[in-house]
Amino acid sequence: MGYTKEDVIKMVKEQGVSFIRLQFTDIFGQLKNVAITSSQIEKALDNKCMFDGSSIEGFSRIEESDMYLYPDPNTFVIFPWRPQDGKVARLICDIYTPEGKPFEGCPRNILKRNLKVASDLGYTFNVGPELEFFLFLTDEKGKPTTHTHDDAGYFDLAPIDLGESARRDMCLTLEAMGFEIEASHHEVARGQHEIDFKYAEALKTADNINTFKLVVKTIAQKHGLHATFMPKPIFGINGSGMHTNQSLFKDGKNCFYDPNDSIGLSKIAYNYIAGIMDNIKSFAAISNPLVNSYKRLVPGYEAPVYIAWSPSNRSPLVRIPAARGASTRIELRCPDPAANPYFLLSACLASGLDGIKRNLKVKHSTDRNIFKMTKEEKDAAGIESLPHNLINAVKAMQKSELIKQTLGEYSFDLYTQAKIDEWDDYRTKVHQWEIDQYLINY
Repeated sequence: MGYTKEDVIKMVKEQGVSFIRLQFTDIFGQLKNVAITSSQIEKALDNKCMFDGSSIEGFSRIEESDMYLYPDPNTFVIFPWRPQDGKVARLICDIYTPEGKPFEGCPRNILKRNLKVASDLGYTFNVGPELEFFLFLTDEKGKPTTHTHDDAGYFDLAPIDLGESARRDMCLTLEAMGFEIEASHHEVARGQHEIDFKYAEALKTADNINTFKLVVKTIAQKHGLHATFMPKPIFGINGSGMHTNQSLFKDGKNCFYDPNDSIGLSKIAYNYIAGIMDNIKSFAAISNPLVNSYKRLVPGYEAPVYIAWSPSNRSPLVRIPAARGASTRIELRCPDPAANPYFLLSACLASGLDGIKRNLKVKHSTDRNIFKMTKEEKDAAGIESLPHNLINAVKAMQKSELIKQTLGEYSFDLYTQAKIDEWDDYRTKVHQWEIDQYLINY
């Protein structure tokens, strides 16, 4: 049972909320907001709050700048870390045009449109993400460094894991905001952490991912640390991923489960895996959206770079976690936490449904450690690689009619052009590696 407009107005009044942040995202998934006072809450919930879209990446041209915020009452939550005298709450919004139509550059609208495609087929799309992040020290000016605050490793405890206190406060804050935290632990690399929250229907999950990032960064700052979801902040150690667990339900039952199959997967699950694998190159620029993302996607650091699947092996792109029955799911291991969650889940869903619609057959599973296979062995098994850099990923995306249809031509063109510009900016800069290698020798 969700909140109504009247419920939100009542909670604002009874709980002493003074300010409400109307949140939305740009095409890169970056969180934005317009703050209003509690006196404006009815106006906001009547969809009458307007903002200048021309200043937001991918939102509008200057001559079409007026955009309207349509708050989702179900996303109302009070920020636990703000003062309790004059509380601050938030509502996540969809973006609409002055004509009352969903704006085609709004990532949340795009995900809702793709979820309707699944709903029309009878499916509910559930997603559980696993976000990794680093906690770094700050300098005397409060600026972030890349110096880790601990020397702990996988599942280590305090006193080695100095981030345990910050991580505990993050979990408590998230729970106060309605998250169900399933696990929290130190990750493999120094200063790297993971907090897992329970899966949900895809729209809620996408909202939760952005809320999660905001909470983690905010609580880290209160501990004098800087939290980053940058995929590969330090050379020589593991980067941060966002493994994305996915399942389709119909009539309350998990469509991926078949107790009569040798590994408990249904035909729909195999089709879905095949669709993901067939389209992954086309949406790698979404799942791994930064120049830096491809510094993580290299062999030797547990990141999946090879397009294969396995019911147990962790080296391929797609893994099937052991749980069966209602918990049957596929885990896509390449996405990183810099991805726009609304675009990522749209692309995953569209690719999986493409596999179902086309009745794609999945290749044989790969049960060996792919990182130890020779090139000849990978070629013989038909195992291909993800794009090696951002520009190759963008070029693959530009060829995909499926991804263009998934995002809509407006956002597709804006996003791909922005990523080309990002690559051009990177490739034309002179980097420290070049100075170290060439300045003296040439």
